[in-house]
Amino acid sequence: MSFSTILSAAIAGLRVEFVRVEADVSNGLPVFHMVGYLSSEVKEAGERVRTAIKNSGFDYPAKRTVINLSPATLRKKGASFDLPIAVSILASLGQISPEKIEKCLIIGELSLDGQVRKVPGILPIAMEALENGITCCIVPKENEREGRLVKGMAVIGVENLCDAVEFLQEMKGEKAGEKSETGTMEDHADDVISDFSEIKGQENVKRAAEIAVAGGHNLLMIGPPGSGKSMTAKCIAGILPPPDIRESIEITKIYSVMGLLNEDRPLIRTRPFREVHHTATRAALIGGGGIPQPGEISLAHGGVLFLDELSEFRKSVLEVLRQPLEEQKIQISRTHGNYAFPAGFMLVAAMNPCPCGYYPDMEKCTCTPVQIQNYLSRISHPFLDRIDLCVEASRIRYDDLMGEHDAESSAVIRERVCRAREIQNERYKGTDILINARLKAEDLKHYCVLGKRENNLMERAFTVMGLTARGYHRILRTARTIADMDGETNIREKHLREALGYRMVDRKYWG
Repeated sequence: MSFSTILSAAIAGLRVEFVRVEADVSNGLPVFHMVGYLSSEVKEAGERVRTAIKNSGFDYPAKRTVINLSPATLRKKGASFDLPIAVSILASLGQISPEKIEKCLIIGELSLDGQVRKVPGILPIAMEALENGITCCIVPKENEREGRLVKGMAVIGVENLCDAVEFLQEMKGEKAGEKSETGTMEDHADDVISDFSEIKGQENVKRAAEIAVAGGHNLLMIGPPGSGKSMTAKCIAGILPPPDIRESIEITKIYSVMGLLNEDRPLIRTRPFREVHHTATRAALIGGGGIPQPGEISLAHGGVLFLDELSEFRKSVLEVLRQPLEEQKIQISRTHGNYAFPAGFMLVAAMNPCPCGYYPDMEKCTCTPVQIQNYLSRISHPFLDRIDLCVEASRIRYDDLMGEHDAESSAVIRERVCRAREIQNERYKGTDILINARLKAEDLKHYCVLGKRENNLMERAFTVMGLTARGYHRILRTARTIADMDGETNIREKHLREALGYRMVDRKYWG
């Protein structure tokens, strides 16, 4: 038999696209020709594959070899097609039985000596393959634990081309069954660098951070240099509630596509905390490229995106956050297709109130009113309207710094956050809502019912503060979280007053 076909896969954005690797080896001039809308690194596979086959000890006669990667309308990139190309050639040469490869998906990069190297995207590929009736995957040995997170899939990790051929020649059922066991799912909590007990004073900032995490709300901290804004943000990583298994798989899929998984601990069991420098571009945040890949926003999905020195970001970069903050997803359009990336993150930002950092302390501030106005104007009102809590971090007093009072640890705060999240999980059971911050406008009528006094308070606040509809809804969501933390079924006046207080700071600076 001179023709064979093998199933492989490619990643397009976060989607998995199956690719048929077809090989035809026949008499003729000894050429190696590849077709199928290929990128340069895929075209280079020819040299790698031929050399790997020979160096692995297999007979490769001088014949005409044509490789087609189907469908031809899908752009292929990366080196993950090396192994299926090599196996398809050996099957065409009669060294592997075609029946052995019918129900198997193969993916992997080859070195010149036939070693199989790690490739990104194994987890989403294995999950999609299982949904389409494929029950066996041959992957690089380094990706084996990642692939074995998929229950019901026999994942065979191979170190070299000889291992792959040996398995396909034997194809013993008991060996495949042994490999189908799911990897362990222990909770591997990363070491937390900062703890809330290390922050002296700033009780209002810590309170705002706790509320923000409890309900998944966006948080902005404003204050002079050295007031603990950045440290508070980093402490937030220590009070994030653990994700459930569904969220862990969703987060892990994104990191798998980006090739950022830990080989020893492939399943991510902690929420991501991504800190972005103010020199980041729009593409770095939302993703991009000819075939778009996820950016920092998607890498923060299910966790926190921290923007320090917020006012130092270019205004055009900040404005791209507006749609993801509202819709929890990113849409990127290209001529050859549309790509959707998840963006269910919590935004935490910190900034100085002016270029020198000391406004409104006019004894220390050296900025002119025009400089202050230009500095603050980098943050637009539509962007601010998407911030749930805005809190002022004042200068730390000496008494707070040297005081003997023990502040609460992150572990204690995390317990309260988890209790609030459990209340939300119970309330929203059977819906697609996970946290209070994701309540839609139509949901507020059912979950955020106000009494007469509470309604009168919000009516006055709406008029006096000049709230938008979006701002009004965000105050209700925040008040719902504060009520949950107090164990209250209904939103009370005190909850609304506290939520309104977190919208007064932005009025102080932006009017």
